[in-house]
Amino acid sequence: MGIVIKKGRYVYLAYRSGKKVVHRYMGLLSDPDVVGKLEELARQRNVPEEFSYLFWDTDPEGIDLKKNARYVIERVLEMGGLDALQWAQLIYPTRLIIETMEINRRITPRSKNFWRIWLERDHAF
Repeated sequence: MGIVIKKGRYVYLAYRSGKKVVHRYMGLLSDPDVVGKLEELARQRNVPEEFSYLFWDTDPEGIDLKKNARYVIERVLEMGGLDALQWAQLIYPTRLIIETMEINRRITPRSKNFWRIWLERDHAF
């Protein structure tokens, strides 16, 4: 997902739908609501300060949430709480979180068991 600004005025949200790239019109760059949405999207690209403790061995500002999705999910599931999971679910689809939980060897069986029970409320395995 990305932001496209056309002619310096019009803001579009760009994302893939299958093999196609779709541009969804958000509004004018001068609109305060659009500026607020852009700021929110920019904040979602970085690890929030409240969850930086999960990434104690690296610089949280250097983590690319898209490229390092499985690493971020692993840390959230192994060392984070429910608030960290809610943050991760805002960024990643729950299906990716479940897949990562099932295939990742760094997540302990105890953590896997807890998250399986917790996530089963919303999704069937």
